[in-house]
Amino acid sequence: MNDNPHTPIGEKLQKVLSRVGVGSRRDVEAWISEGRIQVNGVTATLGQRVTPQDAIAVDGRLLRREDTAETVRRVLIYNKPEGEVCTRDDPEGRPTVFDRLPRLRGGRWINIGRLDINTTGLLLFTTDGELANRLMHPSYQMDREYAVRVRGEVDEAMIERLKTGVMLEDGPARFTDIQQAPNGDGFNHWFHCVVMEGRNREVRRLWESQGVLVSRLKRVRFGPVFLTAELSMGRWREMTQYEINVLSAEVGLAPIELPPVTAKAREKLERLQRKSNKPVEAGRGSRTDRRHGKPHAEGRRGERSSGTPLAERPAESGRKRPSHSRPERQPSEGEQSRERTAPASRRNAPSRDGQRPGSGSGRGKR
Repeated sequence: MNDNPHTPIGEKLQKVLSRVGVGSRRDVEAWISEGRIQVNGVTATLGQRVTPQDAIAVDGRLLRREDTAETVRRVLIYNKPEGEVCTRDDPEGRPTVFDRLPRLRGGRWINIGRLDINTTGLLLFTTDGELANRLMHPSYQMDREYAVRVRGEVDEAMIERLKTGVMLEDGPARFTDIQQAPNGDGFNHWFHCVVMEGRNREVRRLWESQGVLVSRLKRVRFGPVFLTAELSMGRWREMTQYEINVLSAEVGLAPIELPPVTAKAREKLERLQRKSNKPVEAGRGSRTDRRHGKPHAEGRRGERSSGTPLAERPAESGRKRPSHSRPERQPSEGEQSRERTAPASRRNAPSRDGQRPGSGSGRGKR
């Protein structure tokens, strides 16, 4: 019984459904507005609260009670090729980023942010809607780093304007840092740029506001997660328990233990990973890496990819720290040589000398 009649009962519907991986909060709110969700047989409304006793249906499919109670937090890292769109069903029939991902028995993969069709690189997916929501929310200031090739004259005054801030059609925007990389020729110049938001085509629009054209764009870091050369284009891999705990701590979420995986299920997952790693036709993405001075590393036959480096956030960054402390490192057998942790100096500042973040050479050079 609720002793205080003014205390809301239950949780907001969009929070419950996003937490169990039905979709992100933004997705669920849109579905509620479209009348696709029912509670106890009645069309749901925005802001509605539910309890474990309520019957929730999405598109006519009733969710089981255990579906709304259990949260499974899995995270995939994906190296997106050019030509894929960040939607589940494309009306134009174009390939989507979900086509290569492993299928789930319950829940669904939620993409953490988006990349446009011509942008390649790091994309994260999770089954935990609350993790996705926090990683995308501006209040948690998850910085994104891009390797970008621009065509046109770039001078110090332009770089200073981009770092100070310019006015775009949807408000002011800026890069928190810009560093030039070598290997440019003529009017083509490579830069590593860091933004703190995930606004639509923000990196391209910032450069284009200065009269230069972005001809190549690749995301190489999202918060503490780096894209490494071991993850070839078009391939995905699942984060380890330690990596997920670090990512969760970044946005103030307590760790959730991964469900046990049987040997048969693990073998199936590894087969799916090999199957997903089909050669991607040489295109802008592959040329980008060659011109950038660091080709993709396929790895030796049968060799497991090394872990994605995780970067510490600098204490002086002024960013609000989560209440949960970073989990203590507990590497599995043989993992010590594969896991690498980037120094604090690399947070909020892009890599230099044309090196891809997470690559062995050039690490620590500032």
